[in-house]
Amino acid sequence: MDVVTQAKLSPHSPPYAWRLVATALCFILFGIGGVLLSAVVFPILMLMPGDAKAQRIRVRRAISLSFHWFVQLMFRSGVLTYSIEGADRLGKPGQMVIANHPSLIDVVVLISLIRDANCVVKQSLWKNPCMRGPIRAAEYISNSGSMEMLDEAAAALQSGQCLIVFPEGTRTTPGHPPNFHRGAAAIAIRGAQTITPVTISVSPTTLTKAEPWYSIPARRFHFQLQVGPDIDPKQFKASAPAPIASRKLNDYLHQYFIKELATDERTATRN
Repeated sequence: MDVVTQAKLSPHSPPYAWRLVATALCFILFGIGGVLLSAVVFPILMLMPGDAKAQRIRVRRAISLSFHWFVQLMFRSGVLTYSIEGADRLGKPGQMVIANHPSLIDVVVLISLIRDANCVVKQSLWKNPCMRGPIRAAEYISNSGSMEMLDEAAAALQSGQCLIVFPEGTRTTPGHPPNFHRGAAAIAIRGAQTITPVTISVSPTTLTKAEPWYSIPARRFHFQLQVGPDIDPKQFKASAPAPIASRKLNDYLHQYFIKELATDERTATRN
């Protein structure tokens, strides 16, 4: 049975002004945390005994714990509530976690749930002064769209790493269904032992691609994450060459997310 983790406060949302200040403080601390990890924590972890793999695992665990604390800070300060179902099924060797991308904090929440996760991240983050240190130290993969990126991601899965991928490549435009690029499916066909879809809903919408961080909703938002059933990539590649198999898998995932997100939207409307 899936484990459901919920974090809810009183039904009354904190005042708008408080949430605006709390949101600003959360992101300021997030930036400071990224710099401190790079300047202080990671150098210490690198000096500890162990090979490159052991160092990488320590760095990823430090990032995961930091992200967990950040999510708890947003919760405790009244910025958000959350519901997470099935997190105990994440983090398996060779598992490719595929998620939609409605908000800025999707990757933060997902990494906070998996202690040793690899992740395909946007190229622009490699130049971000607060994020480039953690990204490089954790050996995350740059979303360059090149064949080298596909090879690197597939090799990570083949080596037994758990890999998080957002097939949209960027945050979903509010009011539009997710648009999946085929690269994620191609990686899965080439390297994944299992594929696990994760649907993410944010109500009311906030921290989207079209909004700056300070454009907060009129009430505290609720972040919902649901882990779906595992998908065996062998069923797609058993009777078709890789390009066709990746196209079929991409179509399957696209339809799965559209259906699940529509169900989440109807549920949110009723509530």
